[in-house]
Amino acid sequence: MGVSADEVSLFTLARQYVKVKYNKPGEVYLGVVSRLDLPVSGVVVFARTSKAASRLNEQFKNHSVQKTYRALVEGTLRPKEAELADYICENKETRQLWIPSKLTEAAKSRFSPKEARLRYRVLEYFSNTTLVEIELLTGRKHQIRLQLANQGVPIIGDGKYGAKPVEQSGICLHAYKLAITHPTTRELIEFIAPPPNWKRWEKKQR
Repeated sequence: MGVSADEVSLFTLARQYVKVKYNKPGEVYLGVVSRLDLPVSGVVVFARTSKAASRLNEQFKNHSVQKTYRALVEGTLRPKEAELADYICENKETRQLWIPSKLTEAAKSRFSPKEARLRYRVLEYFSNTTLVEIELLTGRKHQIRLQLANQGVPIIGDGKYGAKPVEQSGICLHAYKLAITHPTTRELIEFIAPPPNWKRWEKKQR
């Protein structure tokens, strides 16, 4: 999560909160368990102990965490429900990510494609946009952004992957819900962050 020199990171704010709430002396430990791309909003998870961080990271590694996102995309996404499976290539030198139209042997050897899978369902259609809920089945870098753009419906504001320019900061992608197993009690716990106000693009409902 990169920030400019005059911005305070979420990590810094969370660590300060823990220090004050639990009256922690000295340097406070805080483990980063989940991350979001800089233009994405929503739920993130930190751990207050190294043991908790290790156990939670194992859940993410084993794909036992349920991650649900919401996105507002350009155009009309069809069908209303589907599972998408693609391969994402990355050029390590240029940091470019893309989904190839054809996975050649040359691409396999040079760019080490990784399988990306998600399920989506349409929540609502509008005149020029579609509100979508996404369940991540794998956790690849920029996965949702790439896979939706590959369907011809880039996320609003995501000019990096083909969306039209808009006057806003961030993109219309939100980590809506995260369900994990508590690292010590083993209870299933669920965190929900209400999505931002996207009403300016949710107009003229069909």
